[in-house]
Amino acid sequence: MAINKNALLRYRVLDRCFSNPYRKFFINDLIEACSEALSDYSGEGTSISRRQIYDDINFMKSEAGYAAPIESYRDGRRAYYRYSDRDFSIDNRPLNPEETEQLANALEVLSRVKGLPGFQWMQNLEAHLRNTLDEDTQPIISFQENEFLVGKDHLQRLYNYIKNKQVLDITYQGFSMDKPEVFEIHPYYLKQYNNRWYVFGWNAEEEKLYNLPLDRIESFTNKQTEFRPCDFNFDEYFDDIVGVTNDPDAEVVEVILEAKNEIVLPYIISKPLHGSQKVKDNIIRLEVKINYELKSLIRSFGNQLEVLEPLELKKSLWDS
Repeated sequence: MAINKNALLRYRVLDRCFSNPYRKFFINDLIEACSEALSDYSGEGTSISRRQIYDDINFMKSEAGYAAPIESYRDGRRAYYRYSDRDFSIDNRPLNPEETEQLANALEVLSRVKGLPGFQWMQNLEAHLRNTLDEDTQPIISFQENEFLVGKDHLQRLYNYIKNKQVLDITYQGFSMDKPEVFEIHPYYLKQYNNRWYVFGWNAEEEKLYNLPLDRIESFTNKQTEFRPCDFNFDEYFDDIVGVTNDPDAEVVEVILEAKNEIVLPYIISKPLHGSQKVKDNIIRLEVKINYELKSLIRSFGNQLEVLEPLELKKSLWDS
């Protein structure tokens, strides 16, 4: 049985009440404690019904819940509730099968994140959680990640600078540059494409958005300059392009491609070239901006994929 946030909060509040040997919690006290906690959490006045508390008690006592030793004790004409075992707490109880399965699934994802620079603390967390599971789980999922990728060491520092809205002087040398240059960048966003990381930020001198591959960044330092707030919606920014290069002056065009054999078409259908992709027979249509990454992607199919339209893309494909 899945537990939502409100229910989990009520169980924890009730757990504290039942664990307190110095106060008698009657049903109205439990209602008040849970209502107050939920009100603080939501910021709105919340009132828990008597029926809800009884349902929560029954769930906590059940094997599907926490098998909690909750007992009612008479005090005059009323009854108060308390754990019969003073050492019991829902935090100390072993995980149930559903919780164990959910934790094991989460570990599979954590095992990939821990490899990124700056996330080494994940290794300690993973070890602790695996000890909680008390099992040696064989990994069954993997994500594309190159542990030898140049520039990965910049990730954590750049992430922190973005989070704290700090301006950077970035020393950068592109493949076509004779020597490094220093750019004042107001960093906004990190993105991985084609197993390469990029930082997106505002170039103060040219007054436009830049993207810089991390493997070409030599160094960067914090600059005591007022940060320019980000006014870009990056979800929308990547909607009309393949990859990371987005010319704000370029228009979205219809790109029509023809799959030249029956082998490449199923591959493109199962792994779309872009979110706008539509396929009919062996014709593929995209609504995108023409950029370097789009051309590279089309070239990767060689003569198995032919550009029908637009003509400018067809002419420039093998010239750029």
